[in-house]
Amino acid sequence: MEREILEELREAIVNLDVEGVKKACKEAVDAGIPAYKCVSEAVAKGLEMVGEKYERGEYFLADLVVAGEAVKEGMKILEPYMKTSGVEVLGKVVIGTVRGDMHDIGKNIAATMLGGAGFEVIDLGVDVSPEAFVEAVRKYRPHIVGMSALFTTTMIEMEKVIKALEDAGLRNKVKVIIGGAPVSREYAEKIGADAYARDAVEGVSICKSWILEGR
Repeated sequence: MEREILEELREAIVNLDVEGVKKACKEAVDAGIPAYKCVSEAVAKGLEMVGEKYERGEYFLADLVVAGEAVKEGMKILEPYMKTSGVEVLGKVVIGTVRGDMHDIGKNIAATMLGGAGFEVIDLGVDVSPEAFVEAVRKYRPHIVGMSALFTTTMIEMEKVIKALEDAGLRNKVKVIIGGAPVSREYAEKIGADAYARDAVEGVSICKSWILEGR
């Protein structure tokens, strides 16, 4: 039953079926399937498959938008079940999509999964300037800063954020993780980020390892 529902959810995302995603999420909740499992094993995988179709030219930008809307609707159902009362807060993460970029699908998934894993997440949204990242680090004192970008024209902003953190004397106080379609591990190393995550699942794993290693 659990496997069938997760498969149904994954397929609904790949087929850009908004109502199907909502239906599968409701079925998952009713069946007692952990929301975090729905996100990690169905939502994240479904989005990965949509991304692969886009790269192969089978899907276009409009299809990515529909997939994003489908996931947002599903998340509205799953998010109330992501946090468990009494769970120890692992750490604090400031996350956002960099300046000039309005895409938030991957960033939203990462933020939701980090929250489900026990992190306090401060989501700055999209089109976030280096100054806004610096201000957030000063204000919230997070352990980690996460940045996302979808285009090669906007991923250069990631380096500007790291430089702004250095200029503000804050770079050595946070770990920086980056992700997004055009980003790579090599790029992360080039700009001085601490890590690159190919998807939200890997991102959560890296963030958890940083916190646990520091204890």
